Amino acid sequence: METMAVEPWDLMYHTANHGEEASVSDCESVTTHNEHIDGLVRLDEDEKLHHIIEKAFVSGLGPLRQHTSVVGIHRNRYASVISQARFQSFRIFGRAVEEKCGGNANVKFGWYAASKDEIGRIISHGFSHSNGLYGCGVYLYPHHSSIESMKSCVVDEDGLRHLLLCRVILGKMEVVHPGSQQYHPSSEDFDSGVDNLPAPNKYIVWSTHMNTHILPEYVVTFRAPPCLKGFLNVQDSLKKPTSPWMPFTTLISVLSKFLPPQSVNLIAKHHRDHRENKIPRHELIRLVRRIAGDKLLTEVIKSHRAKVVE
Repeated sequence: METMAVEPWDLMYHTANHGEEASVSDCESVTTHNEHIDGLVRLDEDEKLHHIIEKAFVSGLGPLRQHTSVVGIHRNRYASVISQARFQSFRIFGRAVEEKCGGNANVKFGWYAASKDEIGRIISHGFSHSNGLYGCGVYLYPHHSSIESMKSCVVDEDGLRHLLLCRVILGKMEVVHPGSQQYHPSSEDFDSGVDNLPAPNKYIVWSTHMNTHILPEYVVTFRAPPCLKGFLNVQDSLKKPTSPWMPFTTLISVLSKFLPPQSVNLIAKHHRDHRENKIPRHELIRLVRRIAGDKLLTEVIKSHRAKVVE
C-alpha cells in the first residue's frame, strides 16, 4: 500500500486492498435519490466517502479548482447478477496478480472520462476497445491528475461532465512508448503499461485485461467552464517561455539531421496532432523530449538562439 499525498485516500486504498466485501454489502444503505444512470446510487453529501472523493477530485484540478463545482457523486451498486460477477472477477484477478507479484497487486485509483451514455454502457456491459497513442486499451489518469482526464470529458445536455473513478489492478508495469500498436502485455512478467515508470501520467490497461483489471466504482458529476478546452489552452499559453523560441517546423528540420526518419516522422505526427487540438502543448513537448532526448534538444535550441542573437 503506497503512501498518499492526500491522507483521506488511505481509507480508499484500505478498502481497495482489504475491504472488498464492503463495496457490495453496504451499497443498499446509501441514499438512493436522484439516480441518473441505471446501476448507480447517489452518495449523500454528508458522507465521509463523498468528502474524500470530492477533495481528491478538486485537489487535482490546478487552475480549474476555482471554476469547477461538484454536482453529485454516485456509486456503482453492482446491482445485477452480471455486475456482481464482474466484481467477484476483479477480486479473483486481484488475488492472482498479488500472488504473481510477490504479495502486491499494485491496486490504484484512476480517472476515466466518458459521456453519461458511455458510463451507462460501461456499468451495464463493461469497457470497450479504445485505440490511442499508446496502443489498444483503456487509458486512465492517476487519482491526483483529475485535470488531465477532464480534457477528454464530454458535455451532456444539462451542461454537466462526468468522470469515472475506477479501481485498477496494475501489477507490474512496463513503459509504453508513443506510437505503440501494443494490445497486450509484452510478456507474462507484465500486467499493465504506463507512459512514465517513475511518475506515470497515464495508466494503460490492455484490451485483453480491461474488463478484469478495471472496476468502475464511482461517478463524479461536475460543472466546469463551458469552453473548457479554451480555458486550458489559455493556461498553457501562460506557461510558454518568453525567451527566444524556435519554430517547431525548424526544430523538426534540424532534428532530421540527427535522428532516424522513423523518429522524425513520429515527431511530425505529434506536431500535427497538436495543431489539430488532439493533444495539448505540454503533451507535445513531453513526447518530443522522450523521442529526441533533452541533450540533443538543448544543443539544437542553443544553436538556434545563438544564430537569432547574431
